[in-house]
Formats: sequence, C-alpha cells, structure tokens
Amino acid sequence: MIARLALASLIARSMTVGMTILAIALSVALFLGVEKVRTGAKASFADTISGTDLIVGARSGSVQLLLYSVFRIGNATNNVTWQSYQDIASRREVDWIVPISLGDSHRQFRVMGTDPAFFEHYKYRQGRSLAFAQGKIMEDLFDTVIGAEVAATLNYSIGDPIVVAHGLASFTEHKDQPFQISGILERTGTPVDRTLIVSLEAIEAIHVDWRSGSQIPGQSTPVDVIRQMDLTPKAVTAALVGVESPLQTFALQRSINEYPEEPLLAILPGVALQELWSIVGIAETALLAVSAMVVVTALIGMMATIFSSLNERRREMAIFRAMGARPRTIMSMLVFEAMMTAAIGALLGLGFLYIGLIIAQPLVDQAFGLWLPIEAPGSYEIVAILAVIFAGAIVSLAPALRAYRMSVADGMMVKN
Repeated sequence: MIARLALASLIARSMTVGMTILAIALSVALFLGVEKVRTGAKASFADTISGTDLIVGARSGSVQLLLYSVFRIGNATNNVTWQSYQDIASRREVDWIVPISLGDSHRQFRVMGTDPAFFEHYKYRQGRSLAFAQGKIMEDLFDTVIGAEVAATLNYSIGDPIVVAHGLASFTEHKDQPFQISGILERTGTPVDRTLIVSLEAIEAIHVDWRSGSQIPGQSTPVDVIRQMDLTPKAVTAALVGVESPLQTFALQRSINEYPEEPLLAILPGVALQELWSIVGIAETALLAVSAMVVVTALIGMMATIFSSLNERRREMAIFRAMGARPRTIMSMLVFEAMMTAAIGALLGLGFLYIGLIIAQPLVDQAFGLWLPIEAPGSYEIVAILAVIFAGAIVSLAPALRAYRMSVADGMMVKN
C-alpha cells in the first residue's frame, strides 16, 4: 500500500523528482569515480616496477633510493663501484641483475645508462614487459632508446640526432658524441616514458674527456679512438636485482646491507613504495572528502525539495488522512519516497560510472598510463549505495515528522 502510494506520488512529480535523482546520480558517480581513480592510481603506482626483488644503491634512505633509481627524482648520494656490482652479481642467490647509471640529461629528461638486460627484466603493471612502438634496441655505441613521452614532447622519430647534456641543469653538452635514436618505446605510464636509455659504455664514452665533473680544457678525443677504448664502467648508480628464490631475498638484503667493502643499501621495492605512498597518499583522503561532501549536498538538496513540496502537497496529505490514513502512514510514505529516490539515483550513478569507465579507460591509459579496471561492483560500491539509501531515509525524517504533525484541517485550509 505505502509502496504503491509512494511510487504514484513520485510519478506525479516526475520533473522535480527526476532532477533530484539526476543530482544524486551525478554525485554518486563522482564519489565512486574518485575511488576508482584512487585505487587505479595506487595500483599503477605500485606497478611502476614489478618482478624486481631488490634495488641496490649507495647507503641513504629507502625512499630516496627508490625515487632516484625508479622515478628518476633526485640524485644519489654516492655511486656503487663496479667491483661491488660484480661481487653482488656473482652471488649464487642472484638470478639476474641490471645496472643503472644516472646523472646526465637531455632537455630536462633523464638519461639512463644500462645494458640490454634492462629490456628483458624490467616489468611493470603486474609483469608486463617493455615493448617498442618503433625501432629496436641499441646496437651501436651511440644509439639511444627513448620513452613515449620524450618522443611525443620533443617530436622525435627514429634516426633523429640527440645531444646529451652533462648533469641535470647544465648548459654543458657532449656535442662531440651525439646519439642517434634507434627505438621508441610504447607508453607504459611509468618513469620509463620520460627516460632516454643508452648503454653503460656510452655513458663512459661521453665522459672520456671529463674529470671530477668538468671537461678537461682543450681535450677532445675522436669518436673513432673512443670506440677502441676499454669502456668498462668504474661505477654505477644503482642496480635492480632478481633473486633465485623468494626465500633468499631477506638473507641477500641483509648481506648487501652489511657489505664490508663499501656502504650499500638494498631495499624491497614493494615496502619502499608503500612507505612513499603513505607520504603522498594524503591527497586521496582529500579527494574522497570532497566527493563525499558532494553526495551530502545532493542529499540535503533532496531534503529541501521534500520540504518545499510539503506545502504543495498539504491537500494531498489531508485527503489521505480523511480516507483513514494514519499520521505514521504519511510519515512512512515520505521516508519510502526518499529511499526510492536515493536508490534510483545511486543505481543510476553506478551506471554513469561504468559508462564513463568504458569511454575513459583507453583514453586515460594512453594519455597518462593510468589503468582504471572495469570490474563487477564490489563491496565498496555496494556499501556506498546502501549508505546513500540509508542517508536518504535519515534526511527525509525531518520533513516526514513535519507531515506527521499536520492535521486534516491544515490541509483543507486555503491560504492566500
């Protein structure tokens, strides 16, 4: 009886009710959308590097080591000597190891020296491997592979020449040893997109005429002579390490941290990523708070709409009362109307969310490398919808109590 009356009343006021439902739907879609983006960003953040058991660098802080080795932010306090790198690589626990050498740049993009194993062992987004959009891996000493963002920002293509600058904010360039683009990687949504990758030998080659961070005045070794030199690195910035067995990870980490030849630090990428996310993740709380306030605003708007409609429905309420409806029946009808409005709005908002995800998922992935998963509604979405319905019932209590106190005479009086 109450459900039939409430539904008929909602249909009779379809325009006003429809606008209220739309406001609730948009606010719920925003709230759930923020949560999807938050979880997607957190997952993409955690998936920046996967499949790597340890990151090794000079002793500093775990977050600092993670920032400069993976995210290319900041600089190392010191390097790891080549001898120490080889000692770690020769340990029986080590399945594979990839060296990383940082320090130079090209038009504010970082240049990273490494070896071909990087393209084999660097994984992101739950084990995805790097893929080439164009070209191939470095073959010549002065070949370079660039990330998708570097290519898009600087409008580079295969075969274009590149001159590397010494340091990050330096006007001194290695003009005598220009590089040539041999490959462009597909977009990954990781710092690799903003990186120029060269060989370790190339890093040594462009610094043949440099000592202690400065170029030797008047000295310029011909490229042909450089190619004949022993370009074995003297040091690297960091190393990515894969372990034979996960059970050996902590023992190897402890051994590296206690390495007697020089102060080194080995970190677990997952632990360091969680530590870093706890620092920067306060923004997610702010976003959720803002979107929650939007939902609250929409519900308050629904309450205001019910209040404003009471005066117009005074005669309707009086007729119900005259036909034998009790005050609590009127009250229950208003609460049920609000719950139905909130339920329809919340479900419509969920539909808006999935339509938006279907449209935005490939665009966001292509533009930002942020993967927004499209999955069946989980416990979070279900709880959010139930919470909106419950909140709709709560905010309707005030106008429902007012209707409860209205008498038959109140509805029959005509006010000028």
